[in-house]
Amino acid sequence: MPLSDLQKAPATVDNRRWVVLGVLCASLLLIGMDVTVLHVAAPSLTVAVGPSATQLLWIVDAYALTVAASLVTAGTLADRFGRKRMLLWGFLVFALASAAAAFAPTPGLLIAARAALGVGGAMVMAATVAIIRVVFTAGRERALAIGAWTASYSVGTAVGPIVGGALLERYWWGAVFLVNLPVAAAAITLGAWLIPESRSSRPKRWDAGSAALSVAGLAGLVYTVKHLGEDGLARPSTAVVALVAAGLVAWFVRRQRRPEPLLDLTLLATRRVSTATIVVLASFASYIGLLFFLTQLLQLVAGYSPLRTGLALLPLAVANAAGSVLAPRMAARWGERLCVAGGLGLCAIAMAALAMPSVLDGPSGYAPLGALLFLVGLGTGVVSTLASDVIVSGARADQAGEAAAIQETSFELGAGLGIAVFGTVLAATYRANLVLPPHLPDGAADAAKQSLATAVHFSSGRNAPALAETAQSAFVTGLSAAAWSAAALLLAAAAMTAIRLR
Repeated sequence: MPLSDLQKAPATVDNRRWVVLGVLCASLLLIGMDVTVLHVAAPSLTVAVGPSATQLLWIVDAYALTVAASLVTAGTLADRFGRKRMLLWGFLVFALASAAAAFAPTPGLLIAARAALGVGGAMVMAATVAIIRVVFTAGRERALAIGAWTASYSVGTAVGPIVGGALLERYWWGAVFLVNLPVAAAAITLGAWLIPESRSSRPKRWDAGSAALSVAGLAGLVYTVKHLGEDGLARPSTAVVALVAAGLVAWFVRRQRRPEPLLDLTLLATRRVSTATIVVLASFASYIGLLFFLTQLLQLVAGYSPLRTGLALLPLAVANAAGSVLAPRMAARWGERLCVAGGLGLCAIAMAALAMPSVLDGPSGYAPLGALLFLVGLGTGVVSTLASDVIVSGARADQAGEAAAIQETSFELGAGLGIAVFGTVLAATYRANLVLPPHLPDGAADAAKQSLATAVHFSSGRNAPALAETAQSAFVTGLSAAAWSAAALLLAAAAMTAIRLR
């Protein structure tokens, strides 16, 4: 960001900068919450709207993936047309998309509404961090403000299932979206009054071609991953999409060699930054993937209510916050490399333990699961905090904006890819291990193959308990396979950190 953008704000703004920070942190908490608030609603949504297993993954994933694909473009346009304007318009898009999602009658329309939510979220997210840099002119205060801003997102993802569970106790699944409307209205009102307008004196040229390539390439790769769980590469269309998507991504990377790229990928040539980016992707993919699939396990296998499910995941949120707070002190004592590798190793061990059927569906009750969730949350909090700091601190002052964009995008992309990749592992294992009992009512086999939620709903309506039991057993096996996959990914990231993060 040019130095002219960091000139001291007017005194009236300077005096209320902490109030401005409160508005911005509340904004980001809402953006983070929408990554996970739908998780506990997935079973009831599946029954009401009727998505296939792949469509359900798109419904959950479309938000985070669209945020990841839109962040850089939103930041570039905010620099050119005004950050305050981008923030307010972002909240308007967010509110309208929330209303559309709440009343979406079909899976396709719900996926589209979730993607529109992601565009609004990216507009808000890109504008808030730029506004913080303008409002907080002192270096120490700015670092504190950005730390609070980052923590707000983590807290939002952690409390999402709890908020969703509380709403589902009294309302239908669409209520998890309608809760966004009063928050967005308050943010627009307060933001219009409190937040100063700012623009870059030398805005980057927006490369529409690169933006289109990144969105299309990312969407194609995620489409391929999701459909691998259903048909593998046997379906010709999946193989074609995979090849086209890979070509688009390669074209995007090549296009970033221009003098004014959309995203300065030369940052990733730095070993510390590239390592930390991969670490964020791996840890957040495992964290969000685990969060999503455990909500289904607790409701559809253990029989928890939505609210009880949200509360059962509370150790994950508490430990994540504790890890984020303790991370700087731990790094000062033992060093970044040891703490990041150790946090990844701790998460890998906990994920491997979670893969044991005795933990997922055993007689021991909740205690072992709760303890392991605490370890995953603690390790993820330490890793995400320190790796984010490595990404930002590894850039020159004139690359701060690009480093922040890479950091934010890695979180969102990790969340989206975690559900896509581990969801594909779970779905493929679920179908492979689904042994249908004989003499089932008409439609039972199709219901069971579609998803666990539809199998349980069908079995309760047609009095076919054997169908629910075999589907639940197959789901536990699938979740175990996904947890083993996550453990392997985290262990590989820990080894890479120990070698490369000097």
